[in-house]
Amino acid sequence: QVQLVESGGGLVQAGGSLRLSCAASGRTFSNNAMGWFRQAAGKEREFVAAIPWSGGSTYYADSVKGRFTISRDNAKNTMYLQMNSLKPDDTAVYYCAADRESYSGTSYLRHSTMYDYWGQGTQVTVSS
Repeated sequence: QVQLVESGGGLVQAGGSLRLSCAASGRTFSNNAMGWFRQAAGKEREFVAAIPWSGGSTYYADSVKGRFTISRDNAKNTMYLQMNSLKPDDTAVYYCAADRESYSGTSYLRHSTMYDYWGQGTQVTVSS
């Protein structure tokens, strides 16, 4: 059974940092696109960052560009999201996601519909 498990969320003051992890089990995702999404209370889920199977390029929402960094460690079957200079607007439940198909293109990395597997989410709260 495939599972994605997020960890690393918590409460942090504005300007602080957190590092989220997404540990995958049940299959390897070394050849699959993966991404992070978030959902704030009362809002729709939105794209945060994505990394294609090749890992050569990374993609970010404009709101987090320059502050967040997505990465992956294929040996550990784990993806990360380093979040710096956090703002209260970053408060949300953060979800990791993975594409079932291997070697997918990059056209739809920002779309939640591309991803087949989802974690349960981890809460990030940034206080002002």
